[in-house]
Amino acid sequence: MTSDPIPAILQQLAAHDELISQLDGREASHLTALAERLDEITGLVTGVGGTLHDHSAALTRLEDLDRQVADLAARLAPDTPADPDPERYRPGPAPNWWKLTVAERQQPISRLRAWVEQVYRPGYGHLAATLGPCWASHDLCLYGLDILADLWAVLYLQPRRTAGLLSAQAEYQARILPTLAAQLMTETSRCGHARQRIHGPGLGQSAP
Repeated sequence: MTSDPIPAILQQLAAHDELISQLDGREASHLTALAERLDEITGLVTGVGGTLHDHSAALTRLEDLDRQVADLAARLAPDTPADPDPERYRPGPAPNWWKLTVAERQQPISRLRAWVEQVYRPGYGHLAATLGPCWASHDLCLYGLDILADLWAVLYLQPRRTAGLLSAQAEYQARILPTLAAQLMTETSRCGHARQRIHGPGLGQSAP
């Protein structure tokens, strides 16, 4: 062995320099890759920003179009006239007798029964007297009384009486009510209920 350490130190320095050069090269490569990746991400962010801007502009155009369509529809839609007589009576929907169960019939029949007892029998004399007590068991009577009751309300529960309304009341009194009353009389006087009333229980038929 030599006593001079310089060559060994120089050799170690050369080895260290080589390692440092390798590290520099590797880090430079990493920095280059990172820079390229950063450029890619920057491009993606820029592209997403442009897409968002385009979508925002499209939504703004759609909102403007919706407002224009709504304005056009408002201009084209016919004006709904105000009700000139909001206090007048308006009939409700007719009961669907053909599909109501026995339980479901009770409420509309109760309404008709109240009209029969409070208006029809007290006010329409011999015409109402011909209505048999079994009328609630006959669909024909239910149809007829529903028409009579609601038409009576239309004609007599109005806040004002005009010449046209007076004429309609006369038509109801002279033609419509007598015709329907005759139908109700026929239906309730020729059924099994009527014969049972005449002959007593068990002596006549109990159904129409």
